[in-house]
Amino acid sequence: MLPMAKPKKTIINLSDFFFPVFLLQCKLLHVFAILDPVDFLALQAIRNSLQDMPGSNFFASWDFTSDPCNFAGVYCEGDQVIALNLGDPRAGSPGLTGRLHPAIGKLSSLAELSIVPGRIIGKLPESLCQLKNLRFLAISRNFISSGIPPTLGQLRGLKTLDLSYNQLTGDIPRSIGSLPQLANVILCHNKLSGSVPPFLSRTLTRLDLKHNDLSGSLSPDALPPSMQYLSLSWNRLTGPVDQLLNRLEQLNYLDLSMNQFNGKIPSRIFSYPITYLQLQRNSFTGPVQPADQVTIATVDLSYNRLSDQISPMFSGVQKLYLNNNRFTGQVPGILVDRLLAASIQILYLQHNYLTGMQINPTAKIPLSSSLCVQYNCMVPPVQTPCPLKAGKQTTRPTAQCNEWGR
Repeated sequence: MLPMAKPKKTIINLSDFFFPVFLLQCKLLHVFAILDPVDFLALQAIRNSLQDMPGSNFFASWDFTSDPCNFAGVYCEGDQVIALNLGDPRAGSPGLTGRLHPAIGKLSSLAELSIVPGRIIGKLPESLCQLKNLRFLAISRNFISSGIPPTLGQLRGLKTLDLSYNQLTGDIPRSIGSLPQLANVILCHNKLSGSVPPFLSRTLTRLDLKHNDLSGSLSPDALPPSMQYLSLSWNRLTGPVDQLLNRLEQLNYLDLSMNQFNGKIPSRIFSYPITYLQLQRNSFTGPVQPADQVTIATVDLSYNRLSDQISPMFSGVQKLYLNNNRFTGQVPGILVDRLLAASIQILYLQHNYLTGMQINPTAKIPLSSSLCVQYNCMVPPVQTPCPLKAGKQTTRPTAQCNEWGR
């Protein structure tokens, strides 16, 4: 009988067994513990207070069994959230609905917060003031209501504040104007009231407050010389602005229309690098005499109380609206020449007290140009179509012309 063979010893290398388990444990730790627990809980609270509108699937990737730093709109550095962009930014996205949870203030390293257009309602959380690292705050085109928290003035590093197209009421806190690093303030299309606070930031380049209910006057030093874009239209602002505008030499866009500003229009602004100059529907008075040739594409000074003769320096403007003022004298010949050469596309001079215009009655106005001179102290030398709101009367009554000429 053959001797029984000894069974082979099976040597188990414990490291072969534990190493894959250790890797699995590491992966689980990576999934569940890579994010700071405070930030993790804050994201959960934010998610629970917001929902996708029908047709939106922004939150589809927000599965809290995986790494939150891989969620749509969440950007991390180390174990903390540094940027949060809520909602699908693609054009036509339905956006989000719900309310902003105060837990958003727990994201202590957050530097950027933006929310795309949607139907988010309610107040801005007071807890936003806890985000000491916040540089960019943009919550526009939603239904945010109530006032702007004055505590936002504690965000000393804030550079961009965009709360436009909401339902905000109350005044603009003076604490916002005192923020030292602001570059862009966009609060247009709300229901804000009160006065415009002075803005102290030496780096402010854009201020957009149009379509609100702001009132009061602007002090000569209300805005820094760094301003490039200024829109205050559709408010109830009053007072002179000549001293203020004389300081803003870097302006490339200016819209003060639909207010109650008065006083003179400073001649200096016509030399600024502005593309669109919109001062219409105010109460500006006096003559307008640019020192040099004006090369601004569009100049709208209509519906004011401007007087004296029209300056020939406006001949370099493509679209010139001087209608509904108190200009007198002859239309400068160079404006007529530029119109006939199609260099001036729009020349609206109706509803003034002009007494003459040298143009051949058989002259052909280019199809690309528009001229309106009706309702002045002269018979229009050429018949051209005018805007419907210019009325049907072609000549101002003689009694008005005599009264104004005294």
